Amino acid sequence: MDQAFQVDLRGVVDLLSRHLYSSPRVYLRELLQNAVDAITARADGPREVRVETGETLRVHDSGIGLTEDEVHQLLATIGRSSKRDELGFARHDFLGQFGIGLLSAFLVADEVEVVTRSARGGAAVRWTGFADGRYRVEPGERDEPGTTVTMTARHGAADWLTPATVTELARTYGSLLPIDLTVDGEKITGGGPPWQGPYDGPGRRRRALEEYCQELYGFKPFDVIDLDVPEAGLTGAAFVLPQPVTPTSKAAHRVYLKRMLLAEGVQGLLPEWAFFVRCVVDAGELRPTASREALYEDELLESTRRALGECLRQWLVRLSETDPARLRAFLRLHQLGVKAMAVHDDDMLRIVDRWLEYDTSSGPMTLEEFRRRHPDGRFTASVDEFRRLSAVSGAQGIGLVNGGYVYDTEIIDRLPVLDEAAVLQRLDPGELTTCFGVLDPAAELGLRPFLDQAQGALDALGCEVVVRDFDPASLPALYLTSRASEHQAELGQARDLADDLWADVLGALTQAVAADRPQLVLNHRNPLTRRVTSLTEEGLVEAAVQGLYGQALLLGHHPLRAADTAVLNRSFLTLLDWAVS
Repeated sequence: MDQAFQVDLRGVVDLLSRHLYSSPRVYLRELLQNAVDAITARADGPREVRVETGETLRVHDSGIGLTEDEVHQLLATIGRSSKRDELGFARHDFLGQFGIGLLSAFLVADEVEVVTRSARGGAAVRWTGFADGRYRVEPGERDEPGTTVTMTARHGAADWLTPATVTELARTYGSLLPIDLTVDGEKITGGGPPWQGPYDGPGRRRRALEEYCQELYGFKPFDVIDLDVPEAGLTGAAFVLPQPVTPTSKAAHRVYLKRMLLAEGVQGLLPEWAFFVRCVVDAGELRPTASREALYEDELLESTRRALGECLRQWLVRLSETDPARLRAFLRLHQLGVKAMAVHDDDMLRIVDRWLEYDTSSGPMTLEEFRRRHPDGRFTASVDEFRRLSAVSGAQGIGLVNGGYVYDTEIIDRLPVLDEAAVLQRLDPGELTTCFGVLDPAAELGLRPFLDQAQGALDALGCEVVVRDFDPASLPALYLTSRASEHQAELGQARDLADDLWADVLGALTQAVAADRPQLVLNHRNPLTRRVTSLTEEGLVEAAVQGLYGQALLLGHHPLRAADTAVLNRSFLTLLDWAVS
């Protein structure tokens, strides 16, 4: 024999309050939602909702109302919505989609009374529901079609029904509703969404939206972008933040569904790269979650997300064509978001190439200008590498771009999409030695004894010592390591950490790589270096060369191994002892 499920209403209310809704404040939103849907269902009647506060809270609507049969079917059955098609209306015309809205009243009250009269005929009906799961249906008194919901605050929930709180909640959730909404006679609804106007001109509209943004978010926007996605019935405005924000910050947006506020902090409405805007939108077709505090993740939301991203992209393209100075100002604030787009979008790549300034060895400039000045320019894949090599490469006439920040390397690699000739090669530090001047044979022959001692001082560290002539003359020594030597060093470190079997395998790989050791390049133009090369005392030469080696590592921001640190300390103490004695 089939049996019906027994529902513990108090347990259901506890579930709603603790796990579905974020706060009891949603009770008024749900009551307003039911009232607006009832008015929508009636279609030809007055469009007004009156909220009255006092010892009890009353919400009156001029909607379609319910018959006694519908009261039994819809108010007393959890999950059965009065917006079903049996009333003859398509479901997407209504704000609510779940038959649990009225239960939210039990978040703040133990008893809820509904007096309703159907516009399709029949007597008025009074339905009284209790938090313990009981309900009572009896004749009611109401002259006009519509519904009145009455409730008294339960112990501990009185603050949610005070006039000030009710007014604030009504203004928060219902200020844009297309009905006449009042609280204790005070009108809440106004002229509709502020981005729809009407306005006397674009200047007046811009000022009004800036004031609206200031009121909502507390900042004057850098710019205002109109949003329109017909597929989702979405309109609205995006406000560009006037200050930089971290890309990891979660952008939260104000979302209305059919002009009823869904939530003030909806995430996932825009692509992740669009962290530089805050939006206010009204959508007619997007689906809410059961709590009506977030958007349901489906194909329509994904399509809407892409369309909104396209709105922002088109704004940037227009800005680059009509107001380059303003675009530069925007890029100084939010370049990371544009870079993220440029990795996949050719128009954004063109904007970055033409307008975004990069650090180069010749000063800040755009990639387009850099290629024009340095047809054979190079780039570095790390900030530290750029810092240690930019002055040296610039002095040798080799243009260098800093590609070490987020997305920079990917953007530089994509430049040939715009122009096949727009190619920048990554700099191999070992290339620089080919650009340095060599000493004349006589001078090099005279330095042979010094070089033998200097090489002996650094052999254990796996570094080769050479003397060259290069700018800037203020730099005594430069430590250069090619990508091949870096690869060898990584293999060696892995071999030291591996077990015997893998150590043998890695050892074979290391031997297979051609010998290419890091170099300590001593600058013969530097006066200190020339004095060091003139030393003849063996212990002093060793200490001086090791001191230059350590200083070159530190200036170049290279990682120090344990052996490097030991050599640096030993050379410092040796030189200090020699100086004081």
